[in-house]
Amino acid sequence: MVDLKSLKSFDWSSLKKYASPKAADDLNDFLEKIPQNTNQTMLIIAGVVWGLAGATGLYTTVQLQQLTELRAELSEAKALQPAVPKIVDKPVDPGQVSAFIDQMKGIYSGLDVKASGGSVTITAESTGYYGQFREAISHVQNGGSGWRVNLDRLCVGRECERSPLAASLKINKVSVDKSG
Repeated sequence: MVDLKSLKSFDWSSLKKYASPKAADDLNDFLEKIPQNTNQTMLIIAGVVWGLAGATGLYTTVQLQQLTELRAELSEAKALQPAVPKIVDKPVDPGQVSAFIDQMKGIYSGLDVKASGGSVTITAESTGYYGQFREAISHVQNGGSGWRVNLDRLCVGRECERSPLAASLKINKVSVDKSG
């Protein structure tokens, strides 16, 4: 931080000698006498250093220009990308699922239909109920508005452990997140 007191106490008239025409003549005289006052090796070293500094400055300028162009292209490409919405699964209200299953129990009398949170289990004691079983699964899949039903487990036939017909379905609500 600059101290204002020292800035006020600075002698500004001392800078006048550096801005005078005589100062420019003195600098010109100094530069003209350098070859006479120094040896050739020192001049070569100074020339090489100045050349390297110039090459480094030129290289840096070119690289900065390319970086600026690349940034402009990148921001233009980002501006052209559309915002893509994302589909997000949200849990379904368990009360809504239970009410839906209570309605189904009256329709599919040969099946055992149970709700547990966002999951529905459909079982039957005989393969003779296969038609009802298939329709019950379809009924759940077309059940509520915005429901996304995933078949978690399906078993049909003798290989099933407890009942010859068993299905477990997971229900989520579909939501579209437009912030993408």
